[in-house]
Amino acid sequence: MLKISLIVAIVMFFVWMIAVGILYLTMGGMGVWSRINDTFSTLTSSPDVQAAGKTDLITAGRVFGVTAIVGAINIVLFTALATVAAFIYNAAAAMSGGVELTLGERD
Repeated sequence: MLKISLIVAIVMFFVWMIAVGILYLTMGGMGVWSRINDTFSTLTSSPDVQAAGKTDLITAGRVFGVTAIVGAINIVLFTALATVAAFIYNAAAAMSGGVELTLGERD
């Protein structure tokens, strides 16, 4: 179960990264990020300081960096929880005897 859950978690990590990339590009095309960055710089800068030292709040590096960290944490948690759940299920099935099914031919 560890191997299967790890493979599924890694595949879902790539799906997660692609989904965030599509969302980031879509919202960037609509100008959302530039408006947020302009609003942030307007709120945090004083009128005396020129815009030469302007730093953006939302950049591609920050977005994909946070996305990668969240995805890596998700890989570890999903793999661990799936493995523990499989162990608990197998232990419960062994204690209760599980479900037995006998198939036979019709007479």
